[in-house]
Amino acid sequence: MADLRVGLIGLGMMGRNHARAIREVEGLQLVAVADAYGDPHGAAGDLPLCGSIDELIGQGLDLAVCAVPTGLHEEVGLALAAAGVHTLVEKPIADTVQAGQNLVEAFEEAGLVGAVGHIERFNPALQSLRSRIASGDLGEVYQIATRRQGPFPARIADVGVVKDLGTHDIDLTSWLAQSPFVSVSARTGTRSGRPHEDMVTASCQLENGVITSHLVNWLSPMKERVTVVTGEKGAFVADTLTADLTFYENGTFTTEWEAVSNFRGVSEGNITRLALTKREPLRSELEAFRDAALGVADNTVTMREGLNTLRVAEAIIEAARDGVVRDL
Repeated sequence: MADLRVGLIGLGMMGRNHARAIREVEGLQLVAVADAYGDPHGAAGDLPLCGSIDELIGQGLDLAVCAVPTGLHEEVGLALAAAGVHTLVEKPIADTVQAGQNLVEAFEEAGLVGAVGHIERFNPALQSLRSRIASGDLGEVYQIATRRQGPFPARIADVGVVKDLGTHDIDLTSWLAQSPFVSVSARTGTRSGRPHEDMVTASCQLENGVITSHLVNWLSPMKERVTVVTGEKGAFVADTLTADLTFYENGTFTTEWEAVSNFRGVSEGNITRLALTKREPLRSELEAFRDAALGVADNTVTMREGLNTLRVAEAIIEAARDGVVRDL
């Protein structure tokens, strides 16, 4: 079978990574790229560099990756849907719920694969964690807590920290627990002088009763990407920067130290660093997109799932603005 012809629009930081990874994935051929502002990172190489989405579509595409700023996702995505091109849109799906809904409807009505680049699902630590939760290694899950902190990225211009970084944690939390969000509350801060929030603390609940917390900001000098899942048998800690997964098992031995033995909760047990096969998440994501387009597998983050994540993100922003708990 001939390789699928892929077009890439948006040649910023994420677009540059996509250009490299597409070239590395078997069965995909990057045939053209596009960016109205040129190619600052030299990602095009000897490929045609187009100035618009229409020009890119004219190259004859099977698949497309959209890595333009969030506010342009709807315009670019609708053009690709109208042209019959399977499309992976970088997260979040769009800048508003209505724009996201328009994309979902366009791709579903056209019978096309529409995927959203929530790449954390393809992190080896989180993939292993999800399978272990599903197989009962934790027993009942009680709580999921995420921390996503780091310095401000100059690449972000049109959304705040909730829609840019927070959507990672919203998606991975619901995916790990296999349950949607039903209520959210939050507090946000704006410290960098931009119109959008640059820090958020959110407390939420999922439909299956799991409680969640999410600490996200662009104002920390340390970079942190941690997910902690606590259940009746212990806790898993996933570090998605290093793709490490550690299991903290509940202890099975009674303590002889009276000062701490009075607490009738869990005790410390074995700590196990789990061995994982560490594949690059971006390549895994593109392989899943390729397989969905070929109809041989369906492991992408669908546009409808991306839309649900955006709804939760907007509810968090509104809950923080109004100082209320928002039900979904």
